[in-house]
Amino acid sequence: MTPETLVSQLKETKTYFDRSTRCLTEEDSAFAPAAGTWTVAQQVAHAAQTVDWFVEGAFRPEGFDMDWDKLTDQINRVNSLTAARAWLDAAFSRASQVIGSRSAEELAQPLPAQGIMDGAPRGAIVGALVDHTAHHRGALTVYSRLLGRVPAMPYMEAPAEVTA
Repeated sequence: MTPETLVSQLKETKTYFDRSTRCLTEEDSAFAPAAGTWTVAQQVAHAAQTVDWFVEGAFRPEGFDMDWDKLTDQINRVNSLTAARAWLDAAFSRASQVIGSRSAEELAQPLPAQGIMDGAPRGAIVGALVDHTAHHRGALTVYSRLLGRVPAMPYMEAPAEVTA
């Protein structure tokens, strides 16, 4: 795929995530459906962290950071949905910049052999990001329902109500 197509997929994914989670507010930051699960803010932060993680892992010489304890600690410290959303905005912006600045040849180079998408083309991280972000978007729509909210359909804006 071309860098332009991959950047388009990233932008679309971010739009879907934002649309389906916009019913959540800062006041919902600490909500978690059960003990031991991530809060709303932590779910969003994890999605953001993973965007950065995939991009960094695909393009830095040492590959993917496999220090799971460190990565989990970073997420566990997040307690603000506003801060998590800012991280997500910045992460997608960075991803779009990095992917968009690479040639098709660079994106076709294989990922490091570390057990994470071994040998797949570097550009394949975008598909993984789409899937991962959709997974957490789905979890957050469940959180929204548990909070009594109705999340928006991610793929389009709802038509305006017609009044007579």
